[in-house]
Amino acid sequence: MASPEAPMPDGERTPPPPTFTGRLKLEDFRFDGHGSTSTSPSPGGIRKSIRLSSTTKSATVNTSASSSASPSRKTIQTTTTTTTTTTTTTTIKTPSKRKLTSTSASPTPSGSGSLTPISSKRQKKIIKTYDTIPQSLPDALAPNLLLLFIGLNPGISTAIQQHAYAHPTNLFWRLLFSSGITPVPCTPQEDRTLPERFALGLTNIVGRPTRNGGELTKGEMDEGVEVLEEKVREWRPESVCVVGKGIWESIYRVKQGKMGKKKGNNGRLPKEWKYGWQDESENMGVVIEEGDDGSGNGNGNGNEDHKKKGWKGARVFVATSTSGLAATVGRAEKEKIWRELGSWVESRREERENEKGMREGKEERNEEEEEGQAGELRE
Repeated sequence: MASPEAPMPDGERTPPPPTFTGRLKLEDFRFDGHGSTSTSPSPGGIRKSIRLSSTTKSATVNTSASSSASPSRKTIQTTTTTTTTTTTTTTIKTPSKRKLTSTSASPTPSGSGSLTPISSKRQKKIIKTYDTIPQSLPDALAPNLLLLFIGLNPGISTAIQQHAYAHPTNLFWRLLFSSGITPVPCTPQEDRTLPERFALGLTNIVGRPTRNGGELTKGEMDEGVEVLEEKVREWRPESVCVVGKGIWESIYRVKQGKMGKKKGNNGRLPKEWKYGWQDESENMGVVIEEGDDGSGNGNGNGNEDHKKKGWKGARVFVATSTSGLAATVGRAEKEKIWRELGSWVESRREERENEKGMREGKEERNEEEEEGQAGELRE
């Protein structure tokens, strides 16, 4: 029996050269530059990603595993089945910023998901109501008004305080004084005194309070036009001031529709429209003189009291909105537009004072003449 060899010291051992040969046979998977390998796990010689495959394929790979380091192991035959799946990609057009869309993914039998865009339909305008605050604001009206202001509707602060244009950012009261419409500064708490002190009136096209004008509907605005016309006919002010272009657009649209002119420009303002005095054909509250029998000669029985007296209506001045939310027109431009109205008010107020003085002087002279005549009769 041969004697065992003596162990070799670690320092004298020579390590084996590096090689790709191993249990996994990595050398068989090395690309040789000709589009094929010696032993390929997939048909065609090139491995392909299952994500890029559009068909389902199966392949059987026979692998003989043997190792020089384990000569006692038997050759093992392994069968491997590779299955690919079909992936469907759906391209969805990116929605615009103004169009709201939502997507949902629904699973398919193959396990892939498809995205379906769902376009949201335009919802109807929701009318917000504020039930905890007063739902109207009293008008400030009286006969013989010099100017009647037509506002949009009460804001939240205005409705709570029950005084017109009460929000601190609203420029109405400041513009009244700076333009000369009122000779002294006034506050919202003095709104009820305007008719008696300065012959100025206040009303709105819509009575429902809102946080801003955007909460009002077109129908509400149009319905308020006829109410305004009736108020103007009843109180007959010399002129009306529409406080805001949007209010005048509603009035103009309704008036044009009644006159049968809506088809031409769809009831919209002309391109050359400007703030300020409007044409006399746009007067509000016009009353047409007519007789009860339509003959123009009274009612036929000689009673002229039944004849409807005509009125040319109140001339319209369209001013800028005084709301703090309205920033379309600058402060300087607002001052200029309101000053035009203020100049007219100052002039008319002076004329009224002169007319009043003349009437009072005439009445005094008439009284003196009557007293003189009475004295002569007594003598």
